[in-house]
Amino acid sequence: MPPSLTQKKLLLRTPPEISGLRTLHYLCSMRKATINFTVTLDENNLPESIEWKASDSGEGGKCKAIMLAMWNETEQNTMRIDLWTKHMLIDEMKRFFHQNLVTMSDTFQKATNEEKMAGDMRDFCEYFAEKMELVDPK
Repeated sequence: MPPSLTQKKLLLRTPPEISGLRTLHYLCSMRKATINFTVTLDENNLPESIEWKASDSGEGGKCKAIMLAMWNETEQNTMRIDLWTKHMLIDEMKRFFHQNLVTMSDTFQKATNEEKMAGDMRDFCEYFAEKMELVDPK
């Protein structure tokens, strides 16, 4: 079977010291995993329930909210899907946002090594938590 476009891109990006069988083994060891979301809507098209399942781990379950961000390389912008069920409480949403902001700060630092900016983002997370009354004020 001829290599796919993704495999061809990987071949082009493969360092020169990796060649022959090592390259073939690298391409053959790739696998795919999926994460599926099922959203049940009410008569007004509002999310009633959200369920998810991951093929890799077999884990899954119900959740009240999803924030999914995807990078579009061609257009150089972010595409987003933000959903929450009508059963999500405002206090839960505040906590959900706070936890997302905190983990985005951590991910930003891991991805860019920008410790100073990640620290500034964490400072904002503390401010957010205080203003949303998620923690006791200082």
